[in-house]
Amino acid sequence: MRFGGVIFEKTDNPEQWAQAAIKAGYSAVYFPVDYTADIKVIDGYKQAAKDNDLVICEIGVWNNTLDQDPIKREQNINRAIRQLELAEYVEANCCVNIAGSYSDQWDGPHKDNFTKKAFDEIVLTTQRIIDAVKPKKTYYSLEPMPWMYPDTADSYVRLIDSIDREGFAAHLDPVNIITSPLLYYRNGQVIKEWFDKLGDKIVSCHAKDIRLSGKLTVHLDECRPGLGELDYTTYLTCMSKLDDRVCLMLEHMTEESDYIEASKYLKSLAKSLGLKL
Repeated sequence: MRFGGVIFEKTDNPEQWAQAAIKAGYSAVYFPVDYTADIKVIDGYKQAAKDNDLVICEIGVWNNTLDQDPIKREQNINRAIRQLELAEYVEANCCVNIAGSYSDQWDGPHKDNFTKKAFDEIVLTTQRIIDAVKPKKTYYSLEPMPWMYPDTADSYVRLIDSIDREGFAAHLDPVNIITSPLLYYRNGQVIKEWFDKLGDKIVSCHAKDIRLSGKLTVHLDECRPGLGELDYTTYLTCMSKLDDRVCLMLEHMTEESDYIEASKYLKSLAKSLGLKL
């Protein structure tokens, strides 16, 4: 499996960027520019990744394609299409977004997010994005979230079946789907269920951790890998059975020191399991 995260070192050109990734111990990278960048810049980063054996794991969209403002919705869908075009051009593992929300908060909870209307709109919107690009070298994927589809392995399978496009694949972030004490304490079983049901449809995975506090009602908070209770032994073991290009990507930390410590923890655990990270 490949491993990557955020690059903090300031760089002046694509080769320096690639070397900074290698220095950080990464074999996978987030693509550092979006579709609005000059084609020469895009080509430079694409070639630097290739020359240094770095897998371009993800190109993010991170907007709300179910925005209730029709103008904003169209703008967001167009950005998703253009980012997917970029992912196809640089041969990234995937272009990833959330499915969308009816909330005023672009990624927030809403009472209608789990309705049939929401599911059907997600299917149609995702089909539209994929059909505009018809990707052959990358996939469009949706990050699971606690308060919108896909929120369980079964709902992801339903989406895959309903979207019915070769250019659609799965993204996994286990922390986002641990939404109760019950799931928290059996998160290893939850992780295994996702891999069992989605298998080689998984093309990218996120790495963070989760802690349950004793404050009422229920408080589940993200934390650095190694400081929470996510069953990384199960996670890494399941990932190791997938294609070698599937990446585990650190995210949602603000300090470089946290990325360094998280990398140490995950690489040490992988080594103890006889796995290379």
